[in-house]
Amino acid sequence: MKVFILAGGSGTRLWPLSRERYPKQFIKLMNDKKSLFQRTFERSLKLTDIHNIYIITNKDYEYLVMGEIEEIGYDYREENILLEPEGKNTLPAICYGLYKVGLDFDYNAVVFSSDHFIERDDEFINNINESLNLSRDHIVTFGIKPSSPNTGYGYISTGSQVENGYKVDEFKEKPDKERVLEYIEKKYLWNSGIFMFNSKVFLREVEQYSPSILESFKKYDLIEDVFSNIEGISVDYGVLEKSIKVAVVPTDIGWSDLGSFDSFYEVFAKDKNNNISKNGDIFFESNNSLVYSDDEKTIALIGMDDLIVVDNKDALLICKKEKSQKVKEVVDILKNKGDNRIKYGTSDYRPWGHYEILDESKNSYKIKKITVNEGKRISYQMHYHRSEHWVVVKGTAKVTINGKINYVNPGESIFVKKGQKHRLENPGKLPLEIVEVQMGDYVEEDDIIRFHDDFDR
Repeated sequence: MKVFILAGGSGTRLWPLSRERYPKQFIKLMNDKKSLFQRTFERSLKLTDIHNIYIITNKDYEYLVMGEIEEIGYDYREENILLEPEGKNTLPAICYGLYKVGLDFDYNAVVFSSDHFIERDDEFINNINESLNLSRDHIVTFGIKPSSPNTGYGYISTGSQVENGYKVDEFKEKPDKERVLEYIEKKYLWNSGIFMFNSKVFLREVEQYSPSILESFKKYDLIEDVFSNIEGISVDYGVLEKSIKVAVVPTDIGWSDLGSFDSFYEVFAKDKNNNISKNGDIFFESNNSLVYSDDEKTIALIGMDDLIVVDNKDALLICKKEKSQKVKEVVDILKNKGDNRIKYGTSDYRPWGHYEILDESKNSYKIKKITVNEGKRISYQMHYHRSEHWVVVKGTAKVTINGKINYVNPGESIFVKKGQKHRLENPGKLPLEIVEVQMGDYVEEDDIIRFHDDFDR
């Protein structure tokens, strides 16, 4: 069996918790020790060998994906990470995975989204294994029994029984409140967006209902040319809603796509007053609320009900629970203003490690905590507008300045002047942590000239 993990996405619906550069699948939610992506990867390992897992993502997440897998202790082949030149929705992404394996091969496949929450993994793995026979002749989707009248999900009406599932009569897109109550009364299922199929069956349906996509994969040798010549379309619109070979298997696994803060609220454990808190926040005469902070700040609600409060160092969201679908419109406003807070938080990940902005003043200074992973190094580089002062907190830094090598131990520091070529390297077996103080008339990330880079940036 092959497993395809879709790990793209812009992270807009859970802003400011999720950002374009660091979307929800990579966040460790509610003090969980593993991210949604890591849990999806481990779920995949219950179905197949690690070499049969393919991750479809974009170039911004390539090294983030590798770092996530390394963190949970697995050695993964980088060639199994398939980088989309541009986002074209789920059908081209799935076809890219099939193309990578080989369009002429015959095998069973499962498609996971990397940002779904699943509470009962083992039950779901049993559901998948029980659906093998059904998937030999059908494209199988897994349907979730609705737990609330949620207008953010698509719905499935079922027909006659086949094997351990049902023929799909119709897919219903996100309904209004009136229709969703009607759908629940008729026992419609949520469309989970998790699929299972035989490769030959799926490709025949793509060839019938979205032939231009398959033609592009067959015609062009470069994946850039493939994607520039296909339309962006979801697998639902492109195949499932048109095909007569689609079946749904009902499953009860504690599933959510965490597509809004309302669905986020439904998933996690609540106190006796139905409040959710990450850091032991205070709820005084307050009920049915979610408070989420990315540091150890204490937040207190007094006499407030049905609120969502998400506090990041650079952004604060406060909204009524039933309005959380409007977060995307806030992101659109910020995008139109050219505000980079839709892309970046105060932390960002690089192929060599990550950094966190501790303090900054535009056009004056920026203070970062930088972590360089074992055996990694930043590019050999230069800045035109800033100098940098590095203080080692943990580990030993190997610092090259204009060709001269220096070793800097904890408590020691080194200064890099504006215009000097320099490189920071971790020669040790543990993460290297430094505090970097940037000073100059311009301290943004694009003031960088790279002379050599291990990651070909």
